[in-house]
Amino acid sequence: MTLAFSLVGGSLFFILHAPIPWLLGPMTAGLIVSRLNIFKLYWPSQLRNTGLIAVGYMLGLSITRSTLLQITQQLPSMLIVTLIILLFSALIAKVVSKWTGIDYKTVLTGSIPGGLSQMVTLGEEIKGIDLTVVTFIQVSRLLCIIFIVPFLIFSPIYSDGFSGAGSDQSVQASAAQWSGLFPNIIIFFALALAVALIGKRIKLPTPFLLGPIIATAILSNMGMHGPQLPKLMINISQVLIGGYFGLMLKTDQLQNKYKIIGFALFNGIVLTSFCWGLSVLVELTHHETPITSFLSVAPGGMDQMGLIAKELHANLSIITGYQIFRIFFILFIVPPVLKWLFRRSMAREA
Repeated sequence: MTLAFSLVGGSLFFILHAPIPWLLGPMTAGLIVSRLNIFKLYWPSQLRNTGLIAVGYMLGLSITRSTLLQITQQLPSMLIVTLIILLFSALIAKVVSKWTGIDYKTVLTGSIPGGLSQMVTLGEEIKGIDLTVVTFIQVSRLLCIIFIVPFLIFSPIYSDGFSGAGSDQSVQASAAQWSGLFPNIIIFFALALAVALIGKRIKLPTPFLLGPIIATAILSNMGMHGPQLPKLMINISQVLIGGYFGLMLKTDQLQNKYKIIGFALFNGIVLTSFCWGLSVLVELTHHETPITSFLSVAPGGMDQMGLIAKELHANLSIITGYQIFRIFFILFIVPPVLKWLFRRSMAREA
């Protein structure tokens, strides 16, 4: 039933010429139908993970030796951009905490962009944090951003970027043919799945996305040809991911749900607008196209930004580099810093 509703939603968005229709359509359909409580919908995480492997493979193909050098040169900018986004998120959380009356620790933990699983885990470890609110804020903001970014990117604001966005040569390959997939695709996907499973065991963040990126980048840089995926496979991966995201928003155990929904929408709109302004600095500093710069700093998920970048032939390698850097920064740096700040705050209050 979830698949049927997802295909209906995707078809409708496709007919309406909406951006990335096979991702946003299933998300919207699942979101609406699950809220009606008429049908009990289900979408196993294994299907979502399959879609992530395809997207990770696609992103990994863009990482060549020359683009790795380019990414290395932009590491200082990646650090500065990540710090600015996190500090701005903390400022928004402070304002909203006073506005809603929700504990600042809870709002701050829910406001860190791009770290859903890490922040939920952190919320479990710290006393006084409402885990239900943290999860809801993270999911609501993510869904909000996933909707805002595509419509902004496909708007007249970026109309000049469509012709010149394709700076990544690997993305400009001719239309992929099914006959060209085999046998190499079997080797790539087998290694991608193996690295993803290893990544899951060692607690790698988003292992079914990062694992295939790492595996594909290694194989392609060793000289093995990785074929481009046909359009149908990319669309299927969007449905597999969109069907899962549409069912993530749960309000059953949430108090003051409308106030928190309002905050999540406010957070998503303000943060996306701020990142859009920040992308102009990246564009001017590194002479990237407007679309590449914006998708690099956009506070959404790397898989969604990658799908949009693929659609518009943006520089996938740079976008992936910025998004991966932020994921690892949030994984290794943010939790211990927040724990230290929270302990210091509690000691001062005591």
